Amino acid sequence: MFKHGDIPPPLSPALLAGLVLRPVPPRLMQPVFSEVMRRVSRRYRSVFDRVAGDGPKQFLIDPVDLPFVFLLSVGNDEPGLTLLRDGADVQAVAAIRGPIAALLALLEGKIDGDALFFSRVLTIEGDTGAVLALRNSVDGAEIDLRRDVMEELGPFAGPARHVVSHMERVWTRLEQDMQLLSSALLAPVHKRLDQQEVKLRRLTEESTQTRKVNRKRGAVA
Repeated sequence: MFKHGDIPPPLSPALLAGLVLRPVPPRLMQPVFSEVMRRVSRRYRSVFDRVAGDGPKQFLIDPVDLPFVFLLSVGNDEPGLTLLRDGADVQAVAAIRGPIAALLALLEGKIDGDALFFSRVLTIEGDTGAVLALRNSVDGAEIDLRRDVMEELGPFAGPARHVVSHMERVWTRLEQDMQLLSSALLAPVHKRLDQQEVKLRRLTEESTQTRKVNRKRGAVA
């Protein structure tokens, strides 16, 4: 139903992780996401009930820097999250696309969703009213995936929290390094575009001046 969007994936650690995961069939990762969804839906069941509204719905969530998509199902006995290779044949009311970091930040209410949509960091297709209902339901729910997972770990939460904190520092450093690399790689392109813009502006001015001179000569003749 929905084709791939036109958002280019950012150069990020998530993109590299996605390349590593590309050969892995989604069905092998599905049990992990099913368990996460089971725990999340148990804690935030009212959020999913509000999103469902008047009946079952499915949303296609497409992280553009990962080699798979999520199909979020609400309004049934239990909310579901299905991992798919793509959403080409999916029957969903809407599709939401963007980098995985932006999608997670939006889920946890850490970032302004309107700003992401207006800046086209995120794009939507399909029923915008259903997407707005989804966003409004998530807003104010105080979803915190890290906190929720840690609370499920019981006595192992302390060591797990230490490991996650270390991984977050490494991830942040990788993001900074890759942003620096991206800037270095794109600098020649930006310089070339600036030169082309200057050249085009000069040609436009010369063309305008030439037309003025020709009109004056025509008037004199």
